[in-house]
Amino acid sequence: MRYEAWAPHYARLRDALGYPFAREEASARRLVEHLPPEAREDPLGRLGARLRGRDVVVAGLAPGAGPPPVWRLPRSAPSAAIVAADGAAAACLAAGLVPDVITTDLDGPVPAEIEANLRGSLVVVHAHGDNAPAIDEWVPQFPGALAGSWAGPPRDGLLDVGGFTDGDRAAYLADELGAHQILLWGFDFETTDATDPAERARKLAKLAWARTVLALLAREGTSPLYLWQRDGRRVPYPAGIAAESTR
Repeated sequence: MRYEAWAPHYARLRDALGYPFAREEASARRLVEHLPPEAREDPLGRLGARLRGRDVVVAGLAPGAGPPPVWRLPRSAPSAAIVAADGAAAACLAAGLVPDVITTDLDGPVPAEIEANLRGSLVVVHAHGDNAPAIDEWVPQFPGALAGSWAGPPRDGLLDVGGFTDGDRAAYLADELGAHQILLWGFDFETTDATDPAERARKLAKLAWARTVLALLAREGTSPLYLWQRDGRRVPYPAGIAAESTR
């Protein structure tokens, strides 16, 4: 989704959750400082070479989901691409799957993402208001292909094609780059492993917005969007979920 179309939705989301935009700008500047020059060159072109025209499996990390069962997919040319959302990269590697792309804000098992990057994954690092220290620590340690994203207008080689959490940003990226279809694996919008009541409430609020953001993509995107169920069924993502939150 073009930034101009996405920006009003994110503005409402940011206001609802109380995210100061100045902090996001500060983290974005830090990310640009750490990205090597080649990581800022034509990020959409480099990502499109990996995803365009392919079935794209977006791997999430819902409790008990495990790695996406790509062996269930029909053998076709080109084969399906895997985009792992943050911690799902570790689950993919454990199953012998190297993601084509990883979307991360660096709050998961980053060493697994570095290992995947070493083995060929293109890692899209997202800057937001709370992760400047993680950017300083981890971005210089990635040895392979990188790109950057943030929640403002594209600039300095940083992307913004829509999305909020690592998982839905991955889906927006696949849609923007012309995926044949997008299969969401390991997505659960009602469960969190947080035990602290305040942290649990915060995470559930973010998941509710992620659910809404994906409904927007299902309505306005160009690639068919499906929830890939554990029994193998592909269920069209319900475009009407929480639609009023994005209006």
